[in-house]
Amino acid sequence: MRPCDIWKQMPVDLRVAAADAFWRDDQSQDIQMQHMEAVIALSRRLNFRPKSLQALPVERRAKQLAQMEDISDAIATRALIAFHFTSRRPLMGAFLDALGIAHDQGLITAEQVTPPDREKLAAAARTLKGTYPDEDVALYLKTLSALDVDTWGQLDEVWPNVQ
Repeated sequence: MRPCDIWKQMPVDLRVAAADAFWRDDQSQDIQMQHMEAVIALSRRLNFRPKSLQALPVERRAKQLAQMEDISDAIATRALIAFHFTSRRPLMGAFLDALGIAHDQGLITAEQVTPPDREKLAAAARTLKGTYPDEDVALYLKTLSALDVDTWGQLDEVWPNVQ
């Protein structure tokens, strides 16, 4: 599954939250390029000049971006990452703790992560199941898998079986 596919499946209220986090992100590498890509896509959709769109409040840009289902993988990736780091850090930390992966509030600090085996992934997913809403866990695990299939690709098969 690609990040843009995850975006399409998200309910609009979550897309608004992710888009809001995307527009407020000013620390990520290459974020200006992704902001400009989003401005151009929204400008075309709304028939606005890019400069006029950039002047809109973040909340309005977030709502407009959330209405778009056909965003690029680059924008979807950055929005999903920003969303999780803005609102899902405890969930991310709990998952990484369960796997024994070093992190700083959900941000993996290790240079290289060895792909966990299927049993470890299932056990870590089970620890999240009782503590966090299934929808939040599923979104996080899908996001991990989409962003790094080599490390997290087995999550697509593990999570449905945890339920």
